Amino acid sequence: MTHEGRARYLAWLAFGSPEEFADSRLAYRRLFSEVLGTFLLVLAAAGGGLLHGKGEISLAAAVVAPALTVLAVILFMGAVSGAHLNPVVSVAFALRRDFPWYRVPLYVLAQLLGATLACLFLLGIFGNVEHLGATLPGPGYHAWQAFLMEIALTGGLLSVILGTASAAQNVGTIGALGVGGYIALAGLWAAPVSGTSMNPARSFGPALVSGDWSAYWVYVAGPLLGSVIAVGCAWILRGSGGDATARAAASGTLDHLVSTPPWRK
Repeated sequence: MTHEGRARYLAWLAFGSPEEFADSRLAYRRLFSEVLGTFLLVLAAAGGGLLHGKGEISLAAAVVAPALTVLAVILFMGAVSGAHLNPVVSVAFALRRDFPWYRVPLYVLAQLLGATLACLFLLGIFGNVEHLGATLPGPGYHAWQAFLMEIALTGGLLSVILGTASAAQNVGTIGALGVGGYIALAGLWAAPVSGTSMNPARSFGPALVSGDWSAYWVYVAGPLLGSVIAVGCAWILRGSGGDATARAAASGTLDHLVSTPPWRK
């Protein structure tokens, strides 16, 4: 079975109604998936940061919670939208030719909306305390140090994402474990420096709702540069992108489902 056939086969098993998911009129499901997934991610990430700032949970708990959330989101709806949950992931997949550029703006808007809704939810529960879990350079660290840390951390994160989404690796469970594990490990050692955002949407929600934009540029410029570096590393490691498995992982399966089981083709 070809890589594309394997991707279609997995999609068939996952959804069972290919005609419905192949209908372009239902592509709103991609965007809803990104809104919901980013909402859950930022709820755990910003909420954990807020509660850690109040001294109610440990730093370890605050950084592991969003990692486990990402793992769960990839598993339960990655096949719908690709579970990007992060503007720089969408950009990186597009640079690798695994995701169409015309979808990037709407994906980014969906991710920013999900992040904002999560922080409005937190605002309603806790009030505007602890910057609503905003990512900021840690005490004793300058913005440029956090910027460099975000470049390195995001480069590593995108390398894991692009690697597990390629035909060289299994996708699905392996990708979820790899991405979730990386986010947890990065947070456990680097959170005191930059807050380990690696995601402009994750940082956008708290900045917008709390009104603290003091270091937001760090969490846009750093992850963007890190994603470009990761794409370059992926090109060196695996050549140009665009293989069928990577496209299915990046885009979900709404465009890849067929009316006849692919193993019969």
